[in-house]
Amino acid sequence: MRKTWAALLAASLAAAPLAAVPLTSTPAAAADTTGTRLALTPPMGWNDWNAFGCDVDEQLVEQTADELVSAGLRAAGYQYVNIDDCWMAKARDAEGRLVPDPVKFPHGITGVAAYVHAKGLKLGIYESAGTLTCAGYPGSLGHEQQDATSFASWGVDYLKYDNCYSQGVPSQQRYRAMGDALAKTGRPMVYSLCNWGLDSVWTWGGTVGQLWRTTGDIDPSFGRMLDIFHANAKLADSAGPGGWNDPDMLEVGNGMTATEDRAHFSLWAEMAAPLIAGTDLRKASADTLAVYGNTEVIAVDQDRLGKQGRPVSMTGGLDVLAKPLADGSVAVTLFNENAQAAVISTTASAVGLPKTKGYLLRDLWAHTDGESAGAISATVPGHGAVMYKVTPTDHPGGQHPDLVLETKVPDLAPGGSATATTAFANNGAQSANDVVLALEVPAGWTVAPVSQTRFGHVPPGGRAEASFKVTAPVDLPTPLTRATLTGTATAHGPGGPQSVTAPAPVLLAAPVQAPYRTFTDTTAVFGAQNGTFAIDGAGADLYYDVDEYSTVYRSGAEHDGSSTVVKLTAQAPTSDWAKAGIMVRNDITKPGASTGYLVLAEAPGRGYVLQWDSDGDGKLDSNSAPANQGSGSASYPSWLKLVRAGATYTGYSSTDGTTWTKVGQATLPGVAALQDVGLFTTSHSAGTSGEADFTGFTQS
Repeated sequence: MRKTWAALLAASLAAAPLAAVPLTSTPAAAADTTGTRLALTPPMGWNDWNAFGCDVDEQLVEQTADELVSAGLRAAGYQYVNIDDCWMAKARDAEGRLVPDPVKFPHGITGVAAYVHAKGLKLGIYESAGTLTCAGYPGSLGHEQQDATSFASWGVDYLKYDNCYSQGVPSQQRYRAMGDALAKTGRPMVYSLCNWGLDSVWTWGGTVGQLWRTTGDIDPSFGRMLDIFHANAKLADSAGPGGWNDPDMLEVGNGMTATEDRAHFSLWAEMAAPLIAGTDLRKASADTLAVYGNTEVIAVDQDRLGKQGRPVSMTGGLDVLAKPLADGSVAVTLFNENAQAAVISTTASAVGLPKTKGYLLRDLWAHTDGESAGAISATVPGHGAVMYKVTPTDHPGGQHPDLVLETKVPDLAPGGSATATTAFANNGAQSANDVVLALEVPAGWTVAPVSQTRFGHVPPGGRAEASFKVTAPVDLPTPLTRATLTGTATAHGPGGPQSVTAPAPVLLAAPVQAPYRTFTDTTAVFGAQNGTFAIDGAGADLYYDVDEYSTVYRSGAEHDGSSTVVKLTAQAPTSDWAKAGIMVRNDITKPGASTGYLVLAEAPGRGYVLQWDSDGDGKLDSNSAPANQGSGSASYPSWLKLVRAGATYTGYSSTDGTTWTKVGQATLPGVAALQDVGLFTTSHSAGTSGEADFTGFTQS
């Protein structure tokens, strides 16, 4: 599907920064192709593509239907079990009909539909508005009525219609042809227009189907999710009951952090997007299922008023969105695009609520209640979101006042001292009394107050702040050591005693020393201690035009006859294609330009791979494994060895440091007699950092 179109889509959807917009709009009328009004709220369900690609079969679909029921997701609103590409045979039958793959689907689509329907669920299927699907199976262009009739006879309830191999036929013509064909079957089927946001589909999609993709494909990275959010957030005028902007399926559970997963789900719900789970629900963690099953957030997405949330403010990566709800309340999402925690604030007036005596704030992730005089504010973790349902009240005083606490800790080196602060704000309609501020530190740290910490009375809208001297430990257990300092506040007021906390993550790094150097062209923290190295770095990728990495290296240490070995002890699975290992280059500080470029890497979901620059343009373009797939398996710890003979390099991997398996071999143009050689990492997830740990880095 569709990865080849990512650059095209990104360019076509590029836009200026979003600005605040009014909270009222008139959504486009949605198509009514069967006499039955479909998708009056955004569709909810599951699709196999994000987690499985072409590896779909009857067993997977039926087991997922079972899981939707047993995990409580059907009860939470998930309805559609959707089969994506690769479900069919490579050729039509003698009458020109589509044929389900008899190996993957021995009981046909009819049998799977019967199984899914018996579970109280509905079945979706995939096709393309071209001569072939994106994976090369028969497309529906020119077969619209024949295929729609097949879908209806099989019991299909939902069609995802892709955009590959269009043969230059205009989008509207192709998508309307299938819409007309579905209507003629008489069977109500939700129609999903997956044309990648081309041809301003949001301006006409509502007259053809029930949802339309507004962007290119998503992937399980914070950076890509963020790009799609920005593109979709400005299209609220196009959405409404029966017709929805679709920013693609959910990647919750596929590799982003738990904080990023919650933000992703919050934003999609705020934007009234279809909630189509894209992970292996059979193996999903409790945290992942808790995100998918948060009924309070789902209720925002499914609100019958059908408004898409709109940006109220988006400044410096601190975003506020507001979504009016049918009961007169407003769903407010505070989203922090940045890596560090920050306070994000708005007001009841700014999000479109009327002036009244007070406002009830329901935190939809913490499942707690508070009360505000009008301020809406929270300390939001990096890459995170806080989501409130805000309701006007004429009778404030029945809930705890909304208290916001922010903890700030400057950067610290091992053994270093700094002044940390905890800042307390009372957003409630009543006073907070007997306020006590403190700062909790981990074992090995010291802390002492250097200011007032007790405050008898903090009025509505008032603030209090305390300062503390903190000292970090000298000796670290690992080169990069994470700690959390937690600000605390206790207070008394309406509703009784109350406490709030504000954790502040801190990263201590043992310094990298000569003869080793560091370099990054993205974001990274480096640590070195007793022959062990750690790199916590980001980076979209390093392949073709993308060359973002972080490295601890030795200048000029790679030479003819050299052998470089390292043990990779751990690697964060920020993506299947996150990479960590050995890098050689004439000048490692010149990404995208320096020649003699090669990496021997391990990827969490792809195993071992050798990649190199075959034409001397300073960009990786060749791969030791077919179809850029890697060796297929990864384990930790692993040993990597790179041997140079002239301009030829041979890479090996080992799971025990003794028995070596050849990964690949390459001869490079433009190789210098002496090259830089280093340990490197790239997270393959723009905006998300991941740590890789190494030991035994030797050159001979």
